[in-house]
Amino acid sequence: MRAMKIKRDFYLNRLIEAKGDGFVKIVTGIRRCGKSYLLFNLFKTYLLKEGVHRENIVEIALDRKKDAKLRDPDALYDFLIHRTSGKRGTVYVFIDEIQECRRPKGIRRETPEEKAEREQQFYDILNEFRQRKNVDLYVTGSNSRLLVTDVATQFRGRGETIQVNPLTFSEYYAAVGGDKVDAWSHYLLYGGMPELFSMRTDAAKRAYLEGLFKTIYFRDIVDRYELHDDYFLANVNDVLMSASGSLTNPTKLANHLGTVLGKKPDPRTVGRYIGMLTDAYLFRKAERFDIKGRTYLDFPSKYYPADVGLRNARLNFRQVEPDHLMECALYNELVARGANVDVGVLEVESRKGGKRESKQLEIDFIVNLGREKVYIQSAYRLAGTDKIEQETRGLRKIGDSFRKLVVVDGVQPFYTDESGVSFVGLMDFMLNREVLA
Repeated sequence: MRAMKIKRDFYLNRLIEAKGDGFVKIVTGIRRCGKSYLLFNLFKTYLLKEGVHRENIVEIALDRKKDAKLRDPDALYDFLIHRTSGKRGTVYVFIDEIQECRRPKGIRRETPEEKAEREQQFYDILNEFRQRKNVDLYVTGSNSRLLVTDVATQFRGRGETIQVNPLTFSEYYAAVGGDKVDAWSHYLLYGGMPELFSMRTDAAKRAYLEGLFKTIYFRDIVDRYELHDDYFLANVNDVLMSASGSLTNPTKLANHLGTVLGKKPDPRTVGRYIGMLTDAYLFRKAERFDIKGRTYLDFPSKYYPADVGLRNARLNFRQVEPDHLMECALYNELVARGANVDVGVLEVESRKGGKRESKQLEIDFIVNLGREKVYIQSAYRLAGTDKIEQETRGLRKIGDSFRKLVVVDGVQPFYTDESGVSFVGLMDFMLNREVLA
């Protein structure tokens, strides 16, 4: 396969805009989604073109053997003092996979207090170098609890988070080109993990995606939370992958796991493991929002896997339903565009046989864009008036002035019907951000 340059302009521009602002730039996201490539290749190339000297760019990759010694707080501090002192101009410090700053293997198990103290040392080091006038600090990490959750307190509000996602379809298509429908079929099967571009065969791609769980994702979680093994974790992951895009909660998942494991686990334990998986960016939780009541509902919610290819691989490519995968890809696309996305619930009343009936309709996505909203339905097929009525009923019942949009698989000319509901083809939506702007 020919070498391909993958553009990540959305994230690169975020880094460029944040350069030299005095904040710690925290680049987060699932492992192997391209965080390191963004920082060590794309952003570094930009800095060099802008005239920054190579010796003023400090690169530390804590998941590599040669930098393993720098996982120790004292060693990291001494190294940064050596590399940043006495330099003319700004020194750009890149620290990759900061969650690797952990207890060395072979050392006795830490108490929670010792673990918190060790992590605090790293925050203190980052804070100290952030405040140095000649240092611009960038870190990447793959655990939201370690980084994003603590930004406000540990960095005293001086941290800026940039979440990187696997490739969107537009990023993928910009690299591969060719027939859009063929590209979409391939994307829906294998997803957008960047390293897939280096693999020539379907077998290699499948093996790579399947291997990520055992060699990286589950291992990281087991090490981070000091679990005995990944058996229960893998089962929770697989059940959640299978239920992606469906309404669920820890109790429902616990019931399902009971049939798999032969014994129903405590729903609270299932909830904790779901938290571990979402902290590692393997899933995102989409909250349910009552449109008329204007309140969030506690349960059930939806969980979307970060990448459709990872989901397919973990389920051995058995549950490859294009309608469900399309919904998941749409959700990930919206999140990658920087939107906050909820699942909408709309209660409508009608009369049947003289009796009043109440029914809940689901709006696939409520896309929050600052002061604006867009309501979106994902429709794999719109065959006939009955199907159109089914997909648009909830949108027409909302009653506010925000845009209502139905995304239809395939090629669909953009138009708006007499009730104000717009229809757009999937290809146009995924490849043209102006549709949502």
